[in-house]
Amino acid sequence: MTVVKVIEVISEGKTIEEAIQKAVTEADKTLDSIVQVNVEHISGIVGKKGKIEKYRVNLKLSFVIEDKKR
Repeated sequence: MTVVKVIEVISEGKTIEEAIQKAVTEADKTLDSIVQVNVEHISGIVGKKGKIEKYRVNLKLSFVIEDKKR
């Protein structure tokens, strides 16, 4: 039986795609078997002159828990 664990992560980037990819890339350094990303919230950080400087995403990463006894 496969068991999947879900964790919540917050990441920033110049684009929404970059913020999501940064979250996955960093999480992949310590987690094995990431299988899904669910973006829960997207926000823009507004800087000078009303321009969006970067995006922040709150997302949930799902990964398979491996049975170490096998």
